[in-house]
Amino acid sequence: MSQRGLEALLHPKSIAVLGASQQPGRAGHLMMSNLLAGGFNGPVLPVTPRYIAVCGVMAYPDIASLPLPPDLAILCTHAKRNLPLLEALGQRGCKTAIILSSSPEQFAELKACAQRYAMRLLGPNSLGLLAPWQSVNASFSPLPIQKGKLAFVSQSAAVANTVLDWAQQREIGFSYFIALGDSLDINIDDLLDFLARNAKTSAILLYLENISDARRFLSAARSASRNKPILVIKSGRSQQAQILLNSPLGLDAAYDAAIQRAGLLRVQDTHELFSAVETLSHMHPLRGERLMIVSNGVAPAAMALDELLSRNGKLAILGEESLAQLGSALPEFIRTDNPLDLRDDATPQRYLVAIKALLDSHDYDALLLIHAPSTAAPGGTTAEYLIEALRQHPRGKRITLLTNWCGEYSSQQARRLFTEAGIPTYRTPEGAVTAFMQMVEYRRNQKQLKETPAMPSDLTANTADAHRLIHQALAKGATQLDTYEVQPILLAYDLSTLPTWIAKDSAEAVHIAEKIGYPVALKLRSPDIPHKSEVQGVMLYLRTANEVQHAAEAIFDRVKHTYPLARIHGLLVQNMAYRAGAQELRITVEQDAIFGPLIMLGEGGSEWGHENQAAVALPPLNMALARYLVLQAVKGGKIYGRSALRPLDILGLSRLLVQVSHLILDCPEITRLNIHPVLACGSEFTLLDVSMHIAPFSGDPQARLAIRPYPQELEESIALKDGSQCLCRPILPEDEPALKHFIDRVTKEDLYYRYFSEINEFTHDDLANMTQIDYDREMAFVAVRGEEIIGVTRSMSDPDNTDAEFAVLVRSDLKGLGLGRQLLEKMIAYARAHGLHRLMGITMPNNRGMITLAQRLDFDIDVQLKDGIVNLILPLHADGRQ
Repeated sequence: MSQRGLEALLHPKSIAVLGASQQPGRAGHLMMSNLLAGGFNGPVLPVTPRYIAVCGVMAYPDIASLPLPPDLAILCTHAKRNLPLLEALGQRGCKTAIILSSSPEQFAELKACAQRYAMRLLGPNSLGLLAPWQSVNASFSPLPIQKGKLAFVSQSAAVANTVLDWAQQREIGFSYFIALGDSLDINIDDLLDFLARNAKTSAILLYLENISDARRFLSAARSASRNKPILVIKSGRSQQAQILLNSPLGLDAAYDAAIQRAGLLRVQDTHELFSAVETLSHMHPLRGERLMIVSNGVAPAAMALDELLSRNGKLAILGEESLAQLGSALPEFIRTDNPLDLRDDATPQRYLVAIKALLDSHDYDALLLIHAPSTAAPGGTTAEYLIEALRQHPRGKRITLLTNWCGEYSSQQARRLFTEAGIPTYRTPEGAVTAFMQMVEYRRNQKQLKETPAMPSDLTANTADAHRLIHQALAKGATQLDTYEVQPILLAYDLSTLPTWIAKDSAEAVHIAEKIGYPVALKLRSPDIPHKSEVQGVMLYLRTANEVQHAAEAIFDRVKHTYPLARIHGLLVQNMAYRAGAQELRITVEQDAIFGPLIMLGEGGSEWGHENQAAVALPPLNMALARYLVLQAVKGGKIYGRSALRPLDILGLSRLLVQVSHLILDCPEITRLNIHPVLACGSEFTLLDVSMHIAPFSGDPQARLAIRPYPQELEESIALKDGSQCLCRPILPEDEPALKHFIDRVTKEDLYYRYFSEINEFTHDDLANMTQIDYDREMAFVAVRGEEIIGVTRSMSDPDNTDAEFAVLVRSDLKGLGLGRQLLEKMIAYARAHGLHRLMGITMPNNRGMITLAQRLDFDIDVQLKDGIVNLILPLHADGRQ
């Protein structure tokens, strides 16, 4: 399926309405009325054998009679007619169709029919779409919408109608308004790819009920979010709601982790959704997280402050210069602080002098103005004063400003004035702070998306050993391994458990205890009793042989009494770990139905509810991502920031989480891992109890992951003409410093050939975009000699995975060694294996080296002297032609 099909849907040149009707109230009449009222300037083609004309437009009796193949067809007919109509549309050359209603029994046939004719489908059961910039109202909505820069995509027609109604009242405009329906073909990820490149769209708002392809969604979302803010509201937080929505049952925290990882922002409810629309429509981007609050009453300021602190927000601290300016501008009885209470007798002039003093300050990043209804300061008049002051001040257009004019009746004029002035306004102090914290969270997610990651320098992994041990266990029929059995597997990844021995009976337990020394712990081994606490199957601090013997016999007796049929595999015997001042944590890996493996972190405890007691992340993890997981767990109250005696070693815990991530990535046979507890004591992390579930695995191990990990299998050593060797491998996020050093050693002329412009310096964001790539849709290979990058080739495929643009850059002082050719040959082989049809590049006519290389590798050379460029095109045919 093609993104070009989306162009025909979202920017159609002609629209056919199948089942067009003259009868008011019928779907075909409403659709025709809306299209004509919307002012669409292309042909509107009603198709019906019943009428000569519909809404004054000449009708056609059938699809074959249409004077031209329509870009877009809208099926307003009974569901039973969908399939033959779609077949006829395909034969006529129609590019896209909106199916308003259909039964699930038809879905497979409709999709197969559309695929035969390379036709894109929106729906079935879609409300349709509105594209104000194209004057298209191809929907059931009678409400026109204004042109704007916000795109809204919804999986729910009911939510779409609600937002339409609200936006009409607030006079908020959209670039696109799309209701997906059942997403038989066109899905969220398709639209993200289109909207990310659409010039009329500056921000995207999504309403999600479910995701069908986690990898595809995250790939598209991560790519789009680097260019435009994307906010998400996801319903179905509980499993009961997921059942109601007919969504796959999954962990809601996994959606949080995925949305955060992609650099998006999740809003929690409809109220926050409306706030988000207001915010995206008007608010300037944040420079930082410090909020300044100004109010004409202490109570609303306190409400705002409570909301800010409950969301882990930062209150700005004013410097001496700002305090002095406020002090000289305001009456002596007003305390200059943050929040700044101007008192309930504050006049518009008092607001004005306070704002003018603050506009000169750089001690805050956003300013919240609160106004409670007041006779001394009428809402509308005060708003007019402030809007004018902002218009005249040099910083007025750059400041991040939020307003909350409380009340309803007396505040309507002020809110209208703020909306007309492009200033976000909210009905409550809490709503304004919620909107501010949405932008703060979005900023944090974007920062995380672009942060330079690192891997522990001493990280080791013996994958072959781990695979051998797991396969040996599977060959014996084992599906669940306990601490003793897991020890050697974890050791292959430098993860150490507390030394553990197995005792068959009480006598052997005593013998082991005497040998290793007291005190010891005994733990039941039984695959039939998942929770040892049910039979008091864990006995701690046993200090003598007599205590060990009695404890072992008591465990066996309790099991026989409570679970007479349970299999007993003896006892685990361990030294007692040193627990004084230590902190008990829990690390668990679970399989999610949508996102695959999840890594969860929380406090130790016998019972653990994943939904509210764990912070969740998607693998793969690096040190930066693992650190975010730890900080998120601390800030969210999932774990404590310190034990009774010492602070938590965040760096050490992050390293442990990275090791767990590597284990899970390398060993797809591991379906569940539970490390409980992890004893954190300073820089030491001791794994006391570990259980691992395993199962045979076949197929692509990367396919189970929502985020494609580093493709290590693409690494290879290559020889240069001077006899030296270098490693050619996919680029890594932690290559950022080495890439900057490489670019610094490339001449300005070579950089000009590569980027078609003079570039003085690459920013951190530039380098992050180059190194933190999505290996699914983008690939970059670096040639590394020693610790230095000496050459780079990269390609970016289109969303259809049909064509890819490539580029090659070699360090200027190392030309002539054959490196450029080897890098390009590596990219050609990758592109062909990746299923691409064409590899394309652009260079300049005087870049003879690149043109000659391309000719030798059988590229088609197309010189465009008028434009000053040379197009390089390589068909990647199945017959092997390069």
